[in-house]
Amino acid sequence: MKLDGDFQFIDVAQSDGVVWLTLSRPEKLNTFTAAMHGEIREVFARIRQASEVRCLVITGAGRGFSAGQDLADLDLSALADVVEEHYNPLIRAITSMHIPVIACVNGVAAGAAANMALACDIVLAARSAKFIQSFNHVGLVPDGGGTWTLPRLVGLARATALCMTGEAVPAEQAEQWGMIWRCVDDDKLIEETTLLADRLSKQATTGLFYTKQLLRLSQTRTLDEQLNLERDYQHSASQTNDFAEGVDAFLNKRKPQFSGN
Repeated sequence: MKLDGDFQFIDVAQSDGVVWLTLSRPEKLNTFTAAMHGEIREVFARIRQASEVRCLVITGAGRGFSAGQDLADLDLSALADVVEEHYNPLIRAITSMHIPVIACVNGVAAGAAANMALACDIVLAARSAKFIQSFNHVGLVPDGGGTWTLPRLVGLARATALCMTGEAVPAEQAEQWGMIWRCVDDDKLIEETTLLADRLSKQATTGLFYTKQLLRLSQTRTLDEQLNLERDYQHSASQTNDFAEGVDAFLNKRKPQFSGN
């Protein structure tokens, strides 16, 4: 399936089983508009129909990942509608994606963009990158799942302070706090992300999907409930072609060739 298109506010590139989605309004620090949300939804829909896509990377063009919402492209009297129509579906789409989703944070990630990055399965950030809960600067509350994600990543005390003060968290500190997977030197970010994406795209992606769903569901389940879920998901994983391929490869001492099926 053809994933690229005549997009104005994003760039889409595909290499083997990996799709790179780049937020591309660099002159506006890649801030979100309704039109950009529409383009992202279109790409996500195409990815869901493209069996050859095995990993998605989201990054930003220019000097930043994204500064969040473009306030000039906003109906200030209908903020709840904007959240419901754009940001909630965006976060739900990322967290339920059937393939691994990597955030490649190349600079500042503020507001809803910070929370979008943190909603991805794995976050790599350039050493110069920063994460900012900037909502308090305009009298708003965090959205994009930030009030759910942050306390689970860094604890309630840190999450509360970050949301109330709007202090920037440098990438190195974000890694130390467990907010992100890894902080890398700026000139190594694309290389490291590419290696990770290629590695994930060659794994049993259905099994990876089940894994990330189990991890997310564990946040609201008891141990007994989680044990039952693991049993059920393990049954589903054992019915895949990739499981059969993995077992055969192990028994015959060869490298598995997973297909994502």
